[in-house]
Amino acid sequence: MGPEDFAYQLPDAAIAQVPLEDRPAARLLDAVGHSVVHRTVRDLPSLLGPGDVLVVNDTRVLPARLRLRRRTGGGAEVLLLRALEGDGTWEALVRPSRKLPEGTTLAVDDDLSVEVGRDLGDGRRHVRLFCNGPVLEAVHRCGEMPLPPYLTTVLEDPDRYQTVYSRRSASAAAPTAGLHLTEQVLDACRAAGARIESLELVVGLDTFRPITVDDLDEHRMHREEYCVPDTTLEACRDASRVIAVGTTTVRALESAARYGAEGRTNLFIRPPFDFQVVDVLLTNFHQPRSSLLVMLEAFAGLRWRELYETALADGYRFLSFGDAMLVGRARPDRSGA
Repeated sequence: MGPEDFAYQLPDAAIAQVPLEDRPAARLLDAVGHSVVHRTVRDLPSLLGPGDVLVVNDTRVLPARLRLRRRTGGGAEVLLLRALEGDGTWEALVRPSRKLPEGTTLAVDDDLSVEVGRDLGDGRRHVRLFCNGPVLEAVHRCGEMPLPPYLTTVLEDPDRYQTVYSRRSASAAAPTAGLHLTEQVLDACRAAGARIESLELVVGLDTFRPITVDDLDEHRMHREEYCVPDTTLEACRDASRVIAVGTTTVRALESAARYGAEGRTNLFIRPPFDFQVVDVLLTNFHQPRSSLLVMLEAFAGLRWRELYETALADGYRFLSFGDAMLVGRARPDRSGA
């Protein structure tokens, strides 16, 4: 099994370049039952009830893209992925990494500079940030939102790439399924009898990395930090159904079930996979040949192809600012049928 098993034709016109002005007006392909129903995210509360637990990833996107100057006058870019130590050292994607020897100093402005450190491979480097005050304040002041490369339109309001319930600035990308939700929708879910619980998974490098190997057995997921509170784990254990908002929430919950409530996970969810927590997935439509599609097939079975064909034919918007799908976990004996 390789990336070509998860390929499909995605027209450029189907890629949403800007978010909808009204978040829950995003369309929702409801595929929990045998037949497909076309709804909007605003209908989500009507699909929930007592015994349901809706789990969200409350990580917040750090404006982690720094555009820098080399002493030669050329440009460079650093995308901060993960803080490593208290002295300002980070793991980062650096471009052009091959032209920047260890010890190279790059300037953001007169107050913030970056020293390029050890080469970790695949464009990843250790970098150390220097500034006159708190590092995160400087990053928030100088950094840009690290939007995916397929988004070519300027985002006028950076908060539209944040969920309304986001908390700690740490991630290199948004958990995009949650971008559709508002406090009003969440309150309506609670009024329907569902519980809302949260966790944190810091979205990192694999969001930006396509599968490049021919055999999925050779694909290695990079580790991401996660923390699932005890209250969330208890609610999931007692739930009739656990509805995960986004693939990052699935990864955190299934990692917690295997490795403990917090840590760093490189769990690669691929067919066949024994899901221990999640029953229903609310997710956006993903890029071809991505690890997220691999997870979707593990969860929903081969049916995802039919659902994606339906969504494309019906004009759904794809990827980060696109529409959403609600799908139940496939029964193992049905092989995704």
